Amino acid sequence: MNILASDIIERFYTFLWPMLRISALLMSAPIFSLRALNVRMRVLLAVALTWMIYPLFDWPVMDPVSPAGLVEVFNQLSIGLLMGLSLQVITAAILLAGQSISTAVGLSMAMLMDPNLGNVPVVAQFVLILASLIFVSLGGHTMLLALVVDSFSSLPIGKGLLTTDAWTHFLKWSSMIFLGALLMALPVMITMLFVNIGLGVATRAAPSLNIFSLGLPVMIVAGFVLMMVTLPSMAARIEWLWLQGFIEIRGQIGLQPG
Repeated sequence: MNILASDIIERFYTFLWPMLRISALLMSAPIFSLRALNVRMRVLLAVALTWMIYPLFDWPVMDPVSPAGLVEVFNQLSIGLLMGLSLQVITAAILLAGQSISTAVGLSMAMLMDPNLGNVPVVAQFVLILASLIFVSLGGHTMLLALVVDSFSSLPIGKGLLTTDAWTHFLKWSSMIFLGALLMALPVMITMLFVNIGLGVATRAAPSLNIFSLGLPVMIVAGFVLMMVTLPSMAARIEWLWLQGFIEIRGQIGLQPG
């Protein structure tokens, strides 16, 4: 009976390490971190994925409450969180682009209550839904799970990301929030700037025109037309951003981009 108990404890200790990394990834990655996927479903998904990955590698036996075990727990959580947060940078860029477009168009006051992000402009919510559909159509969820499996080869248990270079590289990657948002929103923002200039010239030429009653409808109509025209290029830019996110994750876990 003691042998059986010790064997169960040993199996639990080896099963714990991959599950920690996978659970941290599911808690932070896009799609998987949505509140629609509740905690019970995430736990079941993490257990199922760990069960499939478990026979593929050799796992060390380490007491998780020992000093070395606690450090390793933090290592595994940090690897999973870093992989998930690298893709959340893309989500933040898309959200910022939607907010910038809604402000330029004049719909910044039209808000929706999102259970994951709080009050979000309707344009930003539309762009986020579009980005989620593109993520799934690209097979982003399967690529992400494949990357976490590959990470156990490039970053085995015992090797972590607790280095200054890794976190410095992640901070540099976070600048993609502003770069991605600018690349997505710039065509609409520049065009709306010229629309505003034209309204200003028209108001100056005909002072009897009421800029407040005329300008807002014109900006909204022009904004919707612009979004319809630029939607294909916006979708292509979103796809490029997701692919850049996966390339970034491959670099973080020590895999060659490809």
